[in-house]
Amino acid sequence: MKGGCSTRRGLSLCLTVSLLLQGRSDAFTINCSGFDQHGVDPAAFQAVFDRKAFRPVISFSIPTHVNLSFTLSAILEVDAQLQLLTSFLWINLIWDNPFISWNPEECVSINKLTVSAKNLWLPDIFIMESMEMSQAPPDLIAYVSSEGRIRYDRPARVTSICNLDIFYFLFDQQNCTFTFSSFLYTVDSMVLGMNKEVWEITETSRHIIQTQREWELLGINKATPKMSVGSNVYDQIMFYVAIRRRPRLYVINLLVPSSFLVAIDALSFYLPAESETCVPFKITLLLGYNVFLLMMNDLLPSSGTPLIGVYFALCLSLMVLSLLETIFITYLLHLATTWPPPMPRWLHSLLLHCASPTKCCPTVPQKGNTGPGLTPAHLPGLKEPLELVGKVPGSQEAEVNGCPGPTRAGQGDEAQKQCLVSLWVQFSHVMDTLVFRLYLLFMATSIITVIVLWNT
Repeated sequence: MKGGCSTRRGLSLCLTVSLLLQGRSDAFTINCSGFDQHGVDPAAFQAVFDRKAFRPVISFSIPTHVNLSFTLSAILEVDAQLQLLTSFLWINLIWDNPFISWNPEECVSINKLTVSAKNLWLPDIFIMESMEMSQAPPDLIAYVSSEGRIRYDRPARVTSICNLDIFYFLFDQQNCTFTFSSFLYTVDSMVLGMNKEVWEITETSRHIIQTQREWELLGINKATPKMSVGSNVYDQIMFYVAIRRRPRLYVINLLVPSSFLVAIDALSFYLPAESETCVPFKITLLLGYNVFLLMMNDLLPSSGTPLIGVYFALCLSLMVLSLLETIFITYLLHLATTWPPPMPRWLHSLLLHCASPTKCCPTVPQKGNTGPGLTPAHLPGLKEPLELVGKVPGSQEAEVNGCPGPTRAGQGDEAQKQCLVSLWVQFSHVMDTLVFRLYLLFMATSIITVIVLWNT
């Protein structure tokens, strides 16, 4: 050792190495003389600053214990199409540097100092799910205590991969993962720990999170698995962050207008089926609903098939069904007023089952009695029997339709005509009632589903 330190340059190197290789003794105690007159002397920390490229340990067989925690202060964006979560974190790291120590009594009661982080060794802790470089501001400050404990806080805008499930959008919950690990140091060189309990991290994040009231933090859990890459084993800490979307904005902008349009379409069933404005009214509602969907398209996820998309598709289908049913009923009424065709036996039986009438038509037509159905005067456009052209259905067709055979030529034909008109009008009313009840069932089911999803 003496021969190697004969020259002046070798002597300086030997003194530096001997100081660094000693145990945690007074040789590592920082000289505080002059702090009370001239402030902190940078030269007192120069030996520590010169070692910033090396892991601060006395023996490299001893791993560095780094305790970490974070605060989730904001959820900036949730991109369901790219499966990305953009959040803002405050990451806190704590470790010990055995080459830093001083006596507070000799250093004018200084227990903690702030040191520029670029002068210190920093652990290479990163988030494995991150998809972009850290955007932390330069020239951050670290806190150094008199025992050599270093506390380093840095902000980070993190865009991380997250498996997003948007089926229950706008009542969805997402579970994302933040995995903290070292990029270079294995478990032989660095061990990760926690400087806060998970419940403390959760409560702190809930109090300061700012998300434009779109997302709320449900909870944070952790796991400490090891990651093996070939023969190397790395320590890591995984945090499972559960968040839930606040649906109020989407309920007001999506569900409420859609429900209003569907309710108006359902109320349109109270319009007379013979009215000429019924079909144009339903067409206007259908066009308005399509315009509404185009305007609200930006609020819906651009990928996947969310439940609300299925709801909108069902609403649109019901409105189209309502329009088709109105057109069909209008056609039936027009057919009934011009030339009512014979009603098939199966349809007549189904109509009897649905309507359960006591009598379809009078068995013996009498003067002044035209049966329980609508009279020709009740239907617009119905011509007088003498003006009708065509063949009157015979006795066999009348029996199939549940109407009496002709007793007398004039009265029998008129009674059969009125009976067929009554049957087709009754069938139209049954169809109208059926679709209307389908509408009510769908609306009740939708309301109950929204209430259950909102409460859970």
